[in-house]
Amino acid sequence: MTARLVPLPVHDFPAWLSASQTEYEADLIATGSTPDAAAQQAANSLASAFPEGEPSPTNAVFNIVDEADLTVGYLWVGRDSSDDPTAWWIWDIVVDPAFRGRGLGREGMRLAEEYARSQGAKTLGLNVFGFNTTARGLYESLGYETTSVKMRKQLSNGGEPQPPETGPQG
Repeated sequence: MTARLVPLPVHDFPAWLSASQTEYEADLIATGSTPDAAAQQAANSLASAFPEGEPSPTNAVFNIVDEADLTVGYLWVGRDSSDDPTAWWIWDIVVDPAFRGRGLGREGMRLAEEYARSQGAKTLGLNVFGFNTTARGLYESLGYETTSVKMRKQLSNGGEPQPPETGPQG
């Protein structure tokens, strides 16, 4: 299936920004953040990328449009958070559930690479949440390599301090 990237219209940007924040918060909560912490992190992240609440020169947001001219998802790509202007990042890519399984995510990724390359990128990175095994499989099939893994263990005592064990008494 073929697709193309169409810059998100400026008048659609506030709604996209709000929806993106809500989706990011939900992902953070799914990985163990509290709702308050997730809301703060999502708000800070988006405010940093879009300080004026609108598209910026180093971040581009596109609609992914299929061959029937239907908007099937969106892509946010831009410079990563380092000082290296050749290091770019896919900050978010979403294909609407009704359109998944048709190769549109793969095509969106290919188009992201093409766009980043046209902007001077030499590398393109991304983050994938551990629960998103479908996306991880897609990224690996496209040649993306794991560069770090963040792990966590839920503790059964609910985080309450426990007295240290002193060993056998006797």
